[in-house]
Amino acid sequence: MTLKKILPDVIAIVAFILISFAYFFPADVEDRVLFQHDTVAGVGASQEATEYYNQTGERTRWTNSIFGGMPTYQITPAYDSAQPLQWIQKVYRLFLPNYVYLTFILMLGFYILLRAFGIPVWLAGLGGVMWAFSSYFFILISAGHIWKFVTLAYIPPTLAGIVLAYRGRLLAGGILAAIFVALQVSSNHVQMSYYFLFVILFIVGAYFEKAWREKTLPQFFKASAVLVVAALIGVATNLSNLYHTYTYSKETMRGKSELVQTGDAAKQTSSGLDRDYITQWSYGVGETWTLLVPNFKGGASVPLSMSETAMSKANPMYSGLYGSLTQYFGDQPMTSGPVYVGAFVLFLFLLGCFIVKGPLKWALIGATLFSIVLSWGKNFMPLTDFFIDYVPMYNKFRAVSSILVIAEFTIPLLAIFALKKILEEPTVLRANLKALGISLLLTAGVALWYAIPSSGGSYVPAQEAQMLQQAVDGGMIPASELNGILANLGEMRAALVQADALRSFLIIAIGLLLLMLYTTGKLRQSFTVAGIAVLCLVDMWSVNKRYLNDEQFVSRSIRTESFSKTPADEQILQDKDADYRVLNLASNTFNENNTSYWHKSVGGYHAAKLRRYQEMIDHHISGEMQAAYREFATSAGEVDSIDPSKFRVLNMLNTRYFIFPAGQKGETMPMRNPFAYGNAWFVNNVQYVDNANQEIDALHDILPTETAVVDKRFKDALKGMTDAHKDSLSAIRLTSYAPNRLTYETENSGDGIAVFSEIYYPDGWQVTIDGQKAELGRADYILRTLYVPAGKHTIEMRFDPQSLHVTEGIAYGAFILLLIGVIAVVWMERRKCAKEA
Repeated sequence: MTLKKILPDVIAIVAFILISFAYFFPADVEDRVLFQHDTVAGVGASQEATEYYNQTGERTRWTNSIFGGMPTYQITPAYDSAQPLQWIQKVYRLFLPNYVYLTFILMLGFYILLRAFGIPVWLAGLGGVMWAFSSYFFILISAGHIWKFVTLAYIPPTLAGIVLAYRGRLLAGGILAAIFVALQVSSNHVQMSYYFLFVILFIVGAYFEKAWREKTLPQFFKASAVLVVAALIGVATNLSNLYHTYTYSKETMRGKSELVQTGDAAKQTSSGLDRDYITQWSYGVGETWTLLVPNFKGGASVPLSMSETAMSKANPMYSGLYGSLTQYFGDQPMTSGPVYVGAFVLFLFLLGCFIVKGPLKWALIGATLFSIVLSWGKNFMPLTDFFIDYVPMYNKFRAVSSILVIAEFTIPLLAIFALKKILEEPTVLRANLKALGISLLLTAGVALWYAIPSSGGSYVPAQEAQMLQQAVDGGMIPASELNGILANLGEMRAALVQADALRSFLIIAIGLLLLMLYTTGKLRQSFTVAGIAVLCLVDMWSVNKRYLNDEQFVSRSIRTESFSKTPADEQILQDKDADYRVLNLASNTFNENNTSYWHKSVGGYHAAKLRRYQEMIDHHISGEMQAAYREFATSAGEVDSIDPSKFRVLNMLNTRYFIFPAGQKGETMPMRNPFAYGNAWFVNNVQYVDNANQEIDALHDILPTETAVVDKRFKDALKGMTDAHKDSLSAIRLTSYAPNRLTYETENSGDGIAVFSEIYYPDGWQVTIDGQKAELGRADYILRTLYVPAGKHTIEMRFDPQSLHVTEGIAYGAFILLLIGVIAVVWMERRKCAKEA
């Protein structure tokens, strides 16, 4: 392989680097960062695990800093077997700085796919830009959904391996697929990988049809076998992450509840997620036009007052209202921005539906329609219900609108195939004037229609009109002004739609002009491709800057300052006891991890919290938070006037401190809860119950320090005891604390049942009494319980899942196989080059 041969590819890669640096300039050279809720929340949730690793060099798979305690599998999913993959990722990213590498790997991945299809370098480079600058990716960066982003970036090169294998390059295709399956899975966003399994099925189906027609089925099945092995190797390199994510998911909100629900709660699917929760973020049917016109539904859920276009139509009488009304007026609860694939890209895609031939075209069209219709979710429930009920794993994921990532992939891919056809056969447009006319009508025609002020449309959703009516009923808005507000609001949003519709029309017109100049021989092919590249880049770049721009980047120190200790934190941290919990009532308790950064929090923020803990929040904790707030707020410092029976669950969670709001400037103050039960205690009685409903309901009636409520499944673990020994000398004391290792000293003159203020999890906790293995049970719906024989004992709890040791061994073995394959490919390429020389 000579330098001259690879030089165009090198130039394309350099161009990707320059484009990536340019988009994030000057933040990338000033080392500024995005302040993102999910990123900040992740730092807070992982802080205890991070500190433990820094102090010991050992990874903990459990943290007590969030939701009372939970595994770290989806907080800090780091495994030793993943280290080689992390090194590969850094090489693939060319060690580019943060954010810059993100757009780079998006462009590079799609470029690799197009080169696998045999697309020329410059056209493949254009395709990389078309894919990478789709608006959704930049919205993901802005929101901090980096795992999702990186997973999507590794999907096109995965498909490139599949394409190479079916085109006869079995070993190279298999190794490429295995590497990027491994990287994709390691990026830890199963939902995106799952969605693209459907794309793979469409593409494999296209190659099957081709093989059937050409009578080359043996080669097809051979390539398929190679790819299956490649996929297994790629998956196996991530077995530790996958297996423990799978086992963990069964205990989370993604798993089936044991509670028997009635009413709306009975809408729960077999996965445990409610249908309403799965489909809450569903793309509107009409909202699909955002693929063509980004502001077709107003754009993002940001104040109308932030739009110059909208405010140019604002009636000054109502201008104060527009800071509380959003630009977005679609069907979703809110949105950070639309899915926009580029107006001219969409035109080329529709044109490709007519002029591109072969089964692959139909696969891409089918996948696009499949993606769009499923993204409608609750707006097209017959199909959605079918997938939720009958398609494996579909009901594990929420935000069905995100399946539009498939359309974002297939649309630029078929668009490039169409452009290649036009460049190779300039007469194809004249030969397909009807197809050209239909494509223009469905894109430029629709855009022009909505650019006309009198085109109509509804710009005020029913729920928003109802909200304004309620404001009138509440006396906040004069009734005489409601019609004027609604009319002006519609006019403002119409201006947003019309401006973007005209913009899309002009972009398509310019792109068509470039094609016409080429097909009539007035413009060289290289200039045509360059012109289209500039057109698409300017178009999509300017839209993306609405949702990810330099103003959002802040000094790195500002993000760090979000975890600055408050005086309340400092006061609580003076308590040097190893293990107690804090409940922050001055924040959105279950939507922040700042408290978790410094303390062991009752609250927290995570998309996959333990289901039983969420059910305790719903049935007990939320109500007790309000009760505790009232009790402490009205006590005037007189602790004796507080009724601790109103927040028993918080006490059994050893909630030693409450953080209360204080003053109008965000100040907070801590208050010690003298009623917290401590780290562990012996009980007098065990009340066995038949099911989860009885277990969670019984907590309304019992005193947890006297009675433990236990599911009958754990009766053997507690030796069947109902009356346990407890007297004034019975004691349990925590003597050593680490997030994954707890040591207690106990003393009791009779056989007893101990309840520990630690969250129960069925897999991974190893328990010993004086070095002898013991069996943990579950008490009070979420806590741990243990039978403790009479006398003095040392109890140790250690979170050490034995499955981890097995999966790590398999993962290392798979990586070795992958390495052997890479060496084989390099050796074969060198032999080939030597023969050619």
